[in-house]
Amino acid sequence: MIKNRTTQLIYQTIYCTLGLVGFVACLGIFDDINMIRWDFYVHFTNLSNFLCIGVMFAALIQTIKKKEDSYVSIVPLLKFIGMLGILLTFLVFNILLAGAPDRDPQLNWRIGSLCFHVILPIMYMADWFLFYERGKTKWFYPIASTAFPLAYIAFIFIQAAIMKFDTSILIPGTATPLIYPYFFVNLETQGVGGVVQWCLILLVAFIAVGFVFYGIDKLLKKKKSV
Repeated sequence: MIKNRTTQLIYQTIYCTLGLVGFVACLGIFDDINMIRWDFYVHFTNLSNFLCIGVMFAALIQTIKKKEDSYVSIVPLLKFIGMLGILLTFLVFNILLAGAPDRDPQLNWRIGSLCFHVILPIMYMADWFLFYERGKTKWFYPIASTAFPLAYIAFIFIQAAIMKFDTSILIPGTATPLIYPYFFVNLETQGVGGVVQWCLILLVAFIAVGFVFYGIDKLLKKKKSV
């Protein structure tokens, strides 16, 4: 674990800069500055990255203000929630979505996709290992972290209900309904049972991975104290 303030400043600045690039990209500004993407808010990818960028920006401010070398300690629960959320983004996209038959592979290599699906998730998780003090993760963090994906799922179906489950409104440039941005929440194709099954699988995996990180944190703390 690294306490060096200068190293933290460089790392956090690079992350926040790439986060800004990814944010601009998700708005579609690189494609057409006159046509802002208004659908960015429906994607868990964007929301999880926004959370992580916010946490990292807060960490950067903390690091700028401190005078001495020390561990990053800003909002540890939010840091953990963001880490699980961004890991879910990383895994679901790269395992389930990136190679989908109806997806153009070239889209995976665009700057926004690379930033939000690969570079920033890896950097954010590495930041937790490198700059946060070990042994500070609480046992309830993995369970509390489920509030984020559950709130997202609730949002998706509330929006679907408000839009009267109209699947004719598509995400611009795709054949994907705006109300169902991911196949595993699509009630028309998966059915209620299929959607529930997918949500439970992802939720259980989310909690399990959270406890893996909790265990790693305790193990590294114990190893350091030996």
